[in-house]
Amino acid sequence: MASFVYVARETGSGREIRSSVEAATEQAAIAALLNRNLLVVSIQEKIGKKGRTSGGSVGLADLVIFTRQLATMIDAGLAMVQSLQALADQTTNKVMRDVIKDICTRVEGGDSFSEALQKHPKAFTRLYVSMVGAGEKGGLLAEILARLATYLENTARLRKKVKSAMMYPTVVTIVAILITVFLLIKVVPVFGEVYSGFGAKLPGPTQFLIDLSDIVKKYIILILLGSGGAVYGWFYFIKTKAGREFWDSRRIKLPIFGAIAHKICLARFTRTLASLIRSGVPILEVLQIVSQTVGNVVMEKAIKTAAGDIERGESISGALAKHPVFPNMIIRMISAGEQTGKIDNMLERISDFLDEEIETTLSGLTSLIEPILIVVLGVIVGGMVICMFLPIFKLADVVSKKN
Repeated sequence: MASFVYVARETGSGREIRSSVEAATEQAAIAALLNRNLLVVSIQEKIGKKGRTSGGSVGLADLVIFTRQLATMIDAGLAMVQSLQALADQTTNKVMRDVIKDICTRVEGGDSFSEALQKHPKAFTRLYVSMVGAGEKGGLLAEILARLATYLENTARLRKKVKSAMMYPTVVTIVAILITVFLLIKVVPVFGEVYSGFGAKLPGPTQFLIDLSDIVKKYIILILLGSGGAVYGWFYFIKTKAGREFWDSRRIKLPIFGAIAHKICLARFTRTLASLIRSGVPILEVLQIVSQTVGNVVMEKAIKTAAGDIERGESISGALAKHPVFPNMIIRMISAGEQTGKIDNMLERISDFLDEEIETTLSGLTSLIEPILIVVLGVIVGGMVICMFLPIFKLADVVSKKN
């Protein structure tokens, strides 16, 4: 399909529009523009590299709104092109608007909706495209989009809960670090100058704090650069294949936080699996997609291995049971779903149960972390204050020794 650059005017307002459209021929491109109430002034084929599509990543919140509104419009009987045009006009996100317009143009040019979505992999995941494709084939696009919107809403809600739970400890930790650095650079040196005039030996904790203050004050730039480099190096490392395997294999084994991370991956696995199976996507394709969206390398490898066993005729529960990353409770519930022929419903129940457990754990963890962080902050600041006032408590001894 060729791409055409055009200049056109809106029939109602006369506003000039310069953009591009994809179509099989120039006549098809003109016809597509006329259907959008645009009068073509000039049009010519765009020469460029094939397969390259403009567009960027889209936020989950914008994707949820787009999917839910599109599902409602199609269910109400609106044509796909009309629905996309309406959504493009009302969205405030420029990237999302450009993506929707491009999809609308491709659909007008003869592409299916799922084919148009495939041109924007940054905005629409393989899971999204596969579910839409299954909905188009089965004639249940509105229903599938509604399910997809629900899935995305649940994903967004879980992500928001995790972020909210981590926000407080993160802020308190940053504040504690800033206060400590401020005291070491600005406050401790003042006390150090005062005590230097006593001419007496200072208590060990006080002397240690003054020495630490001198080091921090002298090498603050190097410390900041080193800390920044360490953080950058860590994030760069965990983006590599070896780094991801190292971190993913250990983070699900961490105390407290590891259990939460494991449950989040399991909830994502079961909910995605349920949505794809219910949408009619073939099971082997389902497992391939799920392995890429689960968010953990250990679980990804386990799912791919299980997919090979399932292809050889083994049941889903039997194939997953070989991998300890999947708890026995989940295996048994999946087995029960296979026996009753309602595996999608059973997977949905598992994901709901895991979501509730995650929420309960996060709530309890938040309640526990708050007093712990307050105590830690108090110990850090209070400890520094006590260290600096120790010589004052022993002022009489210091003066008598000096005399």
